[in-house]
Amino acid sequence: MSDINFAFLDEYAKREIRRSILKAICIPGYQVPYSSREMPMARGFGTGGLQLTLSLIGPEDALKVIDQGSDDSVNAVNLRKFIEMTCPGIDTTTRVQDATLIQSRHRIPERPLRADQILVLQVPYPDALVIVEPSEDKRKLMHGEADYSRLLVKLYEDIVKFDEITISHRYPTRINGHYIIDPSPIPRYDVPKLHQSKALILFGAGREKKIYAVPPHCPTEPLAFDDVPFRIEDFHDAEGMRRACQHCGSRESFLDEFIDAEGERVYQCSDSDYCEQQRESSHG
Repeated sequence: MSDINFAFLDEYAKREIRRSILKAICIPGYQVPYSSREMPMARGFGTGGLQLTLSLIGPEDALKVIDQGSDDSVNAVNLRKFIEMTCPGIDTTTRVQDATLIQSRHRIPERPLRADQILVLQVPYPDALVIVEPSEDKRKLMHGEADYSRLLVKLYEDIVKFDEITISHRYPTRINGHYIIDPSPIPRYDVPKLHQSKALILFGAGREKKIYAVPPHCPTEPLAFDDVPFRIEDFHDAEGMRRACQHCGSRESFLDEFIDAEGERVYQCSDSDYCEQQRESSHG
């Protein structure tokens, strides 16, 4: 591997991506175009987030890679192996509190992030307006003018049909009072974590060649109506009791639902690291 540059990308590519990151931080929520490089994996498998990670990582960093809350899924394992292979000497970890750089697909960790951490989210579709306007040129004008009326109409139509907003993930979120972003396919449960986050949160879309950011301590607000407020997923049962993780007993985390061998519905923490640490502390 000695003939491969540290972190795979050449230094010019890293500098260009870092400049785009700086611009994205300076204009919260603005989609900064960049020259997305060809990676040794298919687009759609996290190449945008991976390029951000490879441009930022250094030998002193500790890396955590998550896929839908798990450290052991195929996507997380393969990305971690690739980064380890091309970044000799770096530390990898499954513990949020030990990581300086976290790359994630579809989840924000349960534990609050610190000011010395960076979260990179993989993004398939960066523009929240794409569901109401196919033309990118028109979408740019709408973003510049903060014209999100058609998006509000889309949410209103949801309410008329279903009596509530049914968006389960990629919930449109206003950043710093202006731009509305697609926060990646995180569940609604994670959207409030963007607000006033201590950590820098970066979004990379490799196929769409866009980078955007939520800087630390930046105000964010899910798009909603005064009389139909934003709400997160409901994990309460018919009796009003908050469902618990079958492994650690947590009633505070985002839960995944499964059907066990007996055909019964069971729930467990989506965040595998959080679940493991809860079990350790309860047995400790």
